[in-house]
Amino acid sequence: MSDALKLSLVIPLYNEEENVAPLTAQISEALADISYEIIYIDDCSTDATRQEVLQLGHERVHLLELKKNYGQSMALAAGIEYASGDYIVTLDGDMQNDPADIPALLAKMEAEDWDLITGFRKNRKDSFLKKIPSKIANFIIRKATKFNVKDQGCALKIFKSETAKELNLYGEMHRFISLLTYLNGARITEVAVNHRPRKFGKSKYGLGRTVKVVNDLILILFQRNYLQKPMYLFGNLGLLFFTLGVLINGYLLYEKLIGNEIGDRPLVFVGVLFVLMGIQFYTSGIIIDLQMRTYFESQQQKPFKIRKIHRPQ
Repeated sequence: MSDALKLSLVIPLYNEEENVAPLTAQISEALADISYEIIYIDDCSTDATRQEVLQLGHERVHLLELKKNYGQSMALAAGIEYASGDYIVTLDGDMQNDPADIPALLAKMEAEDWDLITGFRKNRKDSFLKKIPSKIANFIIRKATKFNVKDQGCALKIFKSETAKELNLYGEMHRFISLLTYLNGARITEVAVNHRPRKFGKSKYGLGRTVKVVNDLILILFQRNYLQKPMYLFGNLGLLFFTLGVLINGYLLYEKLIGNEIGDRPLVFVGVLFVLMGIQFYTSGIIIDLQMRTYFESQQQKPFKIRKIHRPQ
């Protein structure tokens, strides 16, 4: 194998014992002329997935065993951290992604200098129930962020190594890798790729995924807009409630001055409550803003990322 490793394939596995051997064979055939490594991450499978990987005896296969079932996001994060190739490819271990698409993605990446190329499953071979969460998430993302990638959920992606390693995956954020990369300032394009029906094993997705998708998306949008400046959110809410409270109380004062009784009116309670809520939101914004500033300083993180520096020749 060449000293200059071109590709690292990061593939999380959970109960995919029947898919490991044929997937590895397909990868070997598709990438025969490319320097690559395969990084399988066993997410504490309960079947013989681990044994199947070890029995391969393949010179390019690495296996990372996780201590417990962390989920796909953490498995991807572990594989990306371990990867040493110039480019990192992610794909699922269920053989629905086609390794034969990878050489074309790599050629486009090198020729056009993208940070991420994500696959678009033009003829998706999944059940209707599995497509629902993806359609909901893709619609919400397009409307909320103006990020017009058609297929957020396609696992087949190729990154520049530094782009992938900038990702801070946690929870179940693997569904939004393209969006997270976009929010980091990456140059992204989308390419139609082949998608195949699952032959072996069972899908891990269903309708219950929809609620998780919406919750995670709301969290991402909050972080995008307010992580570095939470005062913009809490301060605005504080000013809104405080202003409403002052207006209500001003109206009640006017009513009192012209001789109307206001002591038994529910609006008195609402006016006082809004003023107190306004003060509370505003002071919370100040405190959280100071906490975030302390966090960035303690982590020695800059609030911006530089993609490329052009220097005089």
